[in-house]
Amino acid sequence: MAFESLSQRLGGVFKRLRGKGKLSEADIKAAMREVRMALLEADVNYTVAKSFIAQVTERAMGHEVMESLTPAQQVIKIVNEELTQLMGGEEAARIHIKSKPPTVIMLCGLQGNGKTTHAAKLGKWFLKAGHRPLLVACDVYRPAAIDQLQVVGKQAGVPVFTMGTEKPEVIAKAAVAHAKDYGNDIVILDTAGRLHVDEALMAELGRIREAVTVDEVLLVVDAMAGQDAVNVAKAFNEAVAVDGIILTKTDGDTRGGAALSVKAVTGKPIKFQGTGEKLDDLEVFHPGRMASRILGMGDVLTLIEKAQETQDQKKAAETAKRMMDSKFDMNDMLDQLAQMKKMGGVSAMLSMLPGGAKVNPDDVDEKAFVRVEAIILSMTPAERAKPAIINPKRKRRIAAGSGTSVEEVNRLLRQFEAMQKLMKQVKKNPRAFGRRMNMGF
Repeated sequence: MAFESLSQRLGGVFKRLRGKGKLSEADIKAAMREVRMALLEADVNYTVAKSFIAQVTERAMGHEVMESLTPAQQVIKIVNEELTQLMGGEEAARIHIKSKPPTVIMLCGLQGNGKTTHAAKLGKWFLKAGHRPLLVACDVYRPAAIDQLQVVGKQAGVPVFTMGTEKPEVIAKAAVAHAKDYGNDIVILDTAGRLHVDEALMAELGRIREAVTVDEVLLVVDAMAGQDAVNVAKAFNEAVAVDGIILTKTDGDTRGGAALSVKAVTGKPIKFQGTGEKLDDLEVFHPGRMASRILGMGDVLTLIEKAQETQDQKKAAETAKRMMDSKFDMNDMLDQLAQMKKMGGVSAMLSMLPGGAKVNPDDVDEKAFVRVEAIILSMTPAERAKPAIINPKRKRRIAAGSGTSVEEVNRLLRQFEAMQKLMKQVKKNPRAFGRRMNMGF
């Protein structure tokens, strides 16, 4: 989970601060020393960490904290605001779409950082946003690079423009002309991976920019490279003047140093983050939301957006009505499990909920949901529609068919019955249920 270790360290620091009531300068300085160590352990650039702590300490020593009735909360608020500024400010950095198409986006970066995959991810993201993207194969050196782009392009539902091993600048120019002829308003150039010290390939990027008007240069950087990722970003920015960064593998980077350092070191914003291996696993990078996640406050806005993206609104309304009418069955439960999978699973959802970062991912049994799915799929259509008909003989057959035990089948049926009872109570007296929820039981 992204920022897992940093979140836990900061959570411990702030918990101790809350236990002190009034804060002295010594308390704040001691807490900031711990925060500084946590940032350095998260592989944040040393200069960035030092500057960040100085800024937070200066604000925390002011009247808004020292004279506050809730000083610890004020310190957390300041850290949240400064983290947001460190990663780019409150507003997410957007790609500027030209009024006169096409908008040309060039991806660059080191070999193996996922440019081709993220070209397809970006294409799919634009497609879902109502655009008509075109992927362009400008990597003419890596074996099978063109084939790979065609495969992921097809999976994303985005057309791919190729010209074999022609010069990349010639391909780019022809692709832009093709886009104008066929109404593609976004052109995404997938260039060859390169070492940032490779002057010849850097010069090639320059020739592409001379051949076509490139509106955005996005650098694809591996978040798990930590401090090296920041150094790479700095070198590429100096060589080709990048406009923004796509940070990949943020789901596997438990430290988060690259995300916290790259904007401060390069001056260039993170515009997108890769959150998984699927082509849908690309998100706009929101500094404010990420700061809230780091501090254990969750990211409910992103969770809501994911739900809206993945869920069929009409079907969701029908399911809600079926629940309230006590018609909810195992088919509906199967649909809910599928929606949860689309949103990244339970662990991904937990990370976006307030306090969810405190839950150890190892304590979340994702396989339990796989077993539940297998049990439901082993039922007949009649059994799914009316689980009450499932007798001991049927339970044994379902357990054998799903590779589970009769006890697991019984547990699922008990949970389903409890859910039905709860829905009946809600329908019978919704106000009383609301009062019970507010009282915490």
